[in-house]
Amino acid sequence: MKTLDFSSLSPRLNHILTSIIETAHTVTEDYNPVMTLALHIGKAFEKKEIDYDDLRSVIYFLRDSAFLKRARHLHHYVNTNTETSSVQEKFHHVAQHVLKTLPTPTFEAYRDAISHIRFAAVFTAHPTFALNNSVYAALAESASSPTPPQTSPFFETHRRSAPPTLEEEFTLATEAISRARDAIDLFTTELLKTASETWPTTWTTLTPCPVIATSWVGYDTDGRMDIGWWDTLRLRLHMKRLQLTRLQEQITRENVLNTDLTHRLNNAIVCVTEQINAAPSNGTDVQAVARFAQLLVTRKDRALTDASELNDSLQSAIDNAPSHDSKIRLAVARAGFLAHGLGLAHTHVRLNAVQVHNYIRQKLNLLDDPNNPTCRRTLLNQANDALDTVTPVPVDFGALLGASASSERLMMTIAQITKFVDSQSPVRFLIAETETGYTLLMALWIATYLGVDHNVEISPLFETYDAILNGEQIIEEALRSPAWRAYIRRMGRICLQFGYSDSGRYIGQLGASYLIERLRLRICNLLTRWELNDIEVVLFDTHGESIGRGAHPFHMADRLSYLFPTYVRNHFKKHNLTYREETSFQGGDGYLLFGTQDLANATLSTIVDNIFLPTLQEENEDPIYDNTDFSTDFFFSMIESMNKLVDDTGYASLLGTFGPSLVDRTGSRPPARENTEASTKTRITHPSQLRAITNNAILQQLGWCANTLHGLGTAARRHAEIFNTLHTSSQRFRRALDFANHGLSCSDDKVLKSIVSLLDPSFWLDRATEEKDLKRRQAFLGLMNHLEKINLSTELYTMFRRIQIDHIALREVWQNAPKTEPRIRLLHAIRIMIIEQIWLLACRIPFFTPRSGFNHSIMMRKVLCLEIPYVLQQMTTIFPIGNSPTNQDFYEPKGHRNEAIYIREHWDIFTPMEQLFQLLREISVALTHDIGAFG
Repeated sequence: MKTLDFSSLSPRLNHILTSIIETAHTVTEDYNPVMTLALHIGKAFEKKEIDYDDLRSVIYFLRDSAFLKRARHLHHYVNTNTETSSVQEKFHHVAQHVLKTLPTPTFEAYRDAISHIRFAAVFTAHPTFALNNSVYAALAESASSPTPPQTSPFFETHRRSAPPTLEEEFTLATEAISRARDAIDLFTTELLKTASETWPTTWTTLTPCPVIATSWVGYDTDGRMDIGWWDTLRLRLHMKRLQLTRLQEQITRENVLNTDLTHRLNNAIVCVTEQINAAPSNGTDVQAVARFAQLLVTRKDRALTDASELNDSLQSAIDNAPSHDSKIRLAVARAGFLAHGLGLAHTHVRLNAVQVHNYIRQKLNLLDDPNNPTCRRTLLNQANDALDTVTPVPVDFGALLGASASSERLMMTIAQITKFVDSQSPVRFLIAETETGYTLLMALWIATYLGVDHNVEISPLFETYDAILNGEQIIEEALRSPAWRAYIRRMGRICLQFGYSDSGRYIGQLGASYLIERLRLRICNLLTRWELNDIEVVLFDTHGESIGRGAHPFHMADRLSYLFPTYVRNHFKKHNLTYREETSFQGGDGYLLFGTQDLANATLSTIVDNIFLPTLQEENEDPIYDNTDFSTDFFFSMIESMNKLVDDTGYASLLGTFGPSLVDRTGSRPPARENTEASTKTRITHPSQLRAITNNAILQQLGWCANTLHGLGTAARRHAEIFNTLHTSSQRFRRALDFANHGLSCSDDKVLKSIVSLLDPSFWLDRATEEKDLKRRQAFLGLMNHLEKINLSTELYTMFRRIQIDHIALREVWQNAPKTEPRIRLLHAIRIMIIEQIWLLACRIPFFTPRSGFNHSIMMRKVLCLEIPYVLQQMTTIFPIGNSPTNQDFYEPKGHRNEAIYIREHWDIFTPMEQLFQLLREISVALTHDIGAFG
């Protein structure tokens, strides 16, 4: 291992660490540098050469170094510049480009070029809130500086004190969205200025909307039980009030004297505030729901339900503004208001295909399994028959209170939003795990039955392997239905969503990218065959900011080009298909890109450049597209390798043994239930039992980004020469390999081997054989015995050999591939040492009488799975400290007081276990900084 600079630590600690690293590096017998380093740190700890405070100092030093690295990376990722004028110059350049490249130099052509949505930034809130909010804010501020700082701001911990609540997620999302809206306004300003200089008498009628903001925070019910329909309605009303107050502030700054406009706006804000205050806190208080309904129904007109109702008043305000600059600012305000309707952002809701099927099965008595191919044709015919005969029914809050099915409740909630909150802005209805056109037809039936088919954009999410592989067939199954074709023509668009999280964890990120691109090209051809070139195609990429979620690691411009390559864009243009790009910004990591106004401006300027300016090298000429045989074989080889790894029992054991305990909960989903059965076996038997973000986060913490790397070596070795040629000559291929580049810089097979060794009974037996201290020898033997009961070592080593063989192949072909940074190796080594210390402390816990099915054996299994908070909670009950002594007079001679019966166990065992576990989790946050995102 290379020498690290510890000069900022105390001279004593600097000397000890340097000596430990140098000593560990000289060991050659059975050399695993990570495990060797961990063992040497452990020896120093046992000898009291270093103590807990020293460990904490080193971890904080490494964590803060990683924080600075992350801030610098974020600064570079969006080319942050704190001078607003520089961003305005970029926006001005784009506006001029739009003007100069019009098909005809007319006002109508310019209006058409800027008055339809080309891009939507979707703010999502999956559990990626890994950091304390103040740390996120410090990261954003550091990245926004002209030169990122050289010293990190000090925080006692970078971890959250508790998982975020739904309200907190919503607040963080709206803050990011507000900054995004301000950045959009800056771009709109330049579009309008350019128009005013060219068409000085007609420009004021323009309402540009090339970029919008969208959100599903508070509306995404896929896999969640903590969002009730009352929460969705209340938060949607909050979004409405934020939009209204935004417009109010904008016109107030311009001293608008339009009495009708200010009066209607003020009235609407008052009404919406009353509605928010009356929103029920649950779905059981009928009187509260009735009061809420009364305010929505009776105040509907005063609260406004159509943003265009204010258009004439806004036009009048613009026309009567005292100066040209004031006209521009008011026109910008109107454009943002009309583009987003009565909400700070457009609305996405989401549920799972199974929830649609369950409701339809009960409602229409369609009992066949939609996933059974033999039933598919019959069900599709029955779906079409149902669509031909469906009769809409009215929806009120009484019906909503009585709705028992998730899909019915959600569609009814949309009906109430459409009637009483915003009647014009469409609501996107995302359906996760769509694997048949039947799902789309039945979602349309529910929308028609509940009277909202005119305002709901039904969108399948292609994320499973089968869905991405067969997405073209799924869409065609729906297109064969006259009702579906009539529906998408009526809406004017077909909306499609592509998931990089689940697809990435099952088939690998590189394989997922290839299949998603292939699917888009086939969808384009499919729509042409069906003569649907007159509709818009909305292509929404859901991913996060991590390579494990499908976000390009090095630059925002590369991220956008990676998700939607020029080749695909040109294919759509060649077929005369209008398209809209949408991409997600997810939770804590995604909101960082809008964490300050400077970051938001820089992010949006990159987006605007990407959608309006031509690329320097047209990827139509990219050689990867001339090597289709290589592409097909290469990526399917990776997919096959990843499929085999996912089905390897050792892979599930690796993820599930103590992986979940390495990370804090980072979302508002309720925690998993504890149960005795779970404590007596491996926690999961297949990766499908983990959520994608958790899956990815565990891989990162175990030191091997398998969902980005695995299979690459096998695929590259099959075509070594072409691989190396395209790596340098193909932009598209290079961007894909950038994922592996970053993955290799924060992955280390020696770290993974160390984890596997920790769970191997033979490792502890060997240590017991060499150990001279009797107590430590007995502890090692005890760990060996408990690990033998879990019995994971054989399958773990089989899995590791699979990974290592592929990795060796990759290193042979890609000889200058990056290696893990020394700082990351040291963090992993310290954590391995901490895990050992926690396990050894647990070996000192006295035997105790079983309590409610919890015994010493189960305790040790829990400890080996690092479920330390749960274990310590049980220990507090089993080994109570006792009541505090009291001097109260009890009217008798003072008797003996039992003071802290088990104080020694708490001081010597439980408190150190707790402290070390907290350091273990702090290391996880440090590694998240190094990787650049969570999960």
